[in-house]
Amino acid sequence: MPVSRSSPIQAMPGVGPKRAACYARLGIASVRDLTGMYPRTYIDFSEASSVADAPLNEIGTVRVVIQDHHTPVRTASGLTIYTVEAADDSAGLEIVFFNSPYRAQALLTGQVYYLRGKIEGNLFRKKITSPMVQPDGQGPSLVPLYPLTEGLTNKMVETNMRAALEVVLPEVTEDLPAAFTAQFGLPDAVTALHDLHLPPGKDELDRARRRVVCEELLAVGLGMRIMNARQKAATASPCHVIPMRDWFSLLPYALTNAQRRCIGEIISDMCGTFPMNRLLQGDVGSGKTVVAASAAFFAALNGYQTALLAPTELLAEQHARKLCPLFEKAGFSAELLTGSTKKVRRAELLERLAAGKIALLIGTHALLEEDVQFSSLGLVVTDEQHRFGVQQRARIYERGHSPHILVMSATPIPRTLALMLYGDLALSALDELPPGRLPIRTRRIRSGQLDGLWSWLREVLGQGRQAYVVCPSIEESETADMAAAETTYEQLRELYPEFGVRLLHGKMKPAEKDETMREFAAGQIQVLVSTTVVEVGVDVPNATVMLVENAERFGLSQLHQLRGRVGRGGGQSFCFLLSDSRSPEAEARLRTMEETQNGFEIAEADLRLRGPGDFLGSRQSGVPMMQAANMLSDMALTEQIAAYCDEVLHDDPALEAPEHSGLRRRAEELLEQAGTLN
Repeated sequence: MPVSRSSPIQAMPGVGPKRAACYARLGIASVRDLTGMYPRTYIDFSEASSVADAPLNEIGTVRVVIQDHHTPVRTASGLTIYTVEAADDSAGLEIVFFNSPYRAQALLTGQVYYLRGKIEGNLFRKKITSPMVQPDGQGPSLVPLYPLTEGLTNKMVETNMRAALEVVLPEVTEDLPAAFTAQFGLPDAVTALHDLHLPPGKDELDRARRRVVCEELLAVGLGMRIMNARQKAATASPCHVIPMRDWFSLLPYALTNAQRRCIGEIISDMCGTFPMNRLLQGDVGSGKTVVAASAAFFAALNGYQTALLAPTELLAEQHARKLCPLFEKAGFSAELLTGSTKKVRRAELLERLAAGKIALLIGTHALLEEDVQFSSLGLVVTDEQHRFGVQQRARIYERGHSPHILVMSATPIPRTLALMLYGDLALSALDELPPGRLPIRTRRIRSGQLDGLWSWLREVLGQGRQAYVVCPSIEESETADMAAAETTYEQLRELYPEFGVRLLHGKMKPAEKDETMREFAAGQIQVLVSTTVVEVGVDVPNATVMLVENAERFGLSQLHQLRGRVGRGGGQSFCFLLSDSRSPEAEARLRTMEETQNGFEIAEADLRLRGPGDFLGSRQSGVPMMQAANMLSDMALTEQIAAYCDEVLHDDPALEAPEHSGLRRRAEELLEQAGTLN
């Protein structure tokens, strides 16, 4: 059977079951999927530096002449090391390969090659291990680098991509209206796809990238606007303005002006003619929970129930501890339902829920199960909205009669990103912290300062405080020079025998993780060595120190989330960012963390550095991933296409015009991915 664009990836020559499994981990199932996997960056071999100028301990490209091959050396562990001597006019370079005789022998003495890899050694003697190699004058000057996974090399993807393009390019159709491509100066679809993967030069690559950026922005802009329009077409759960003075009098502290403003915006929406669809943004510790609780109380006053979804049992329990007693004082019932709820207790809760006797139900994914039936669900609140997919939210949305939706996020979304992703989604911003919160002192440190930090931390722990130490990986590996949580854990256990030190990471069972966090919250553990599982929502006011190892490996928004784990009590808190990197990007990122604690400024900087795909997180966010578009660097283009989306949908709301058939198909595919089509 001939291979087509819809054929499974394994139908291609050279792709067996193992390689197909590697592609599956990247979300690649078909030949078309492969050609839709865009390069994450490109190597420009025309911009090689001299060996002398190549910075140490960073990825670089050099152009050298091969001079000699050393006799292979076999180690006691059975590893064979192949060393090749090379040089340019500025200095010599040692090329090292492990167990790769063919790669070493392929470098011919006297020939010129471009090499790309991590430059190591010292100023007097540099080396490069297992580099990418390209002979001078052979092959393109621009080489794409693709997303990879274990078992899949860039060379494998390049080879498969060339074969896939031969199949897909003849079948490519033009989806964009001619007026759009003319207005934005875009190449045709076939040229753009070819030049994106096999760029003849920089100009062609720029034009191809612009085409893909415009396609992505247009599909997302149209899709999200159509989804919002469908939600607005529903009939709202009608609410009426009812005074909430009794509720505010029960709160243990005075609300900030920002909290009062956001509550007012939410109540106004809930009294509107169509279902609320509002995003509540606010820095860690800005008081989003009490705003959401106020909305739930207002729903209860109007006779409606509220579902509050948290991403973990620990966070659901945290919400329940705060909100259940508060609702009880206000005369309404609030309950917790999680996967750990006992069978008898669960049956009792479900019976009361169906009878309308529970005003607020707090829980995790357990709230999405079929037997969880509400009597009058009028409000759905999701905490940390990027942790729930659109499909998951849609399932609980269907339990009510067009309930109001409030999503909360401690990751502020920049205005430009919100404009494209959400169109006219209502945004509420908590832009001030509750009184009494001290700014967290943030400082970047290097490895040479660790001994002093450990001595200082012993004093802090001796005063009864607690600390987080966050590492970017779990185990040591030869391919990653990141601090490993397990290694750091063992070091600190030995360093602080008088204190409780515990390890927390994502490979632990959920029950183990929750129990560890409960013990930390209860003060039974003084130092928690962890991966980023502590990033979201954990509230331990007694923890005043956060140390992030290899901080250059984290994005700004993630560092901001981690920093927000401390500073939640009345005392002074500290955040230390450990990094020995001297790359300009890492320096700029860590300097931003030292200079500002404004989440919106950090979000803008993070989006500028990393693009929206990483900014939003995994595909489960329900927001379509954009591989090429960066909504900050492409801000002007984003705003132009947002205006184009509004214009097109104003004139052709259903995209029924013949010239819009391709756009309709793209939008429907996008909405189907997000789980919003019936």
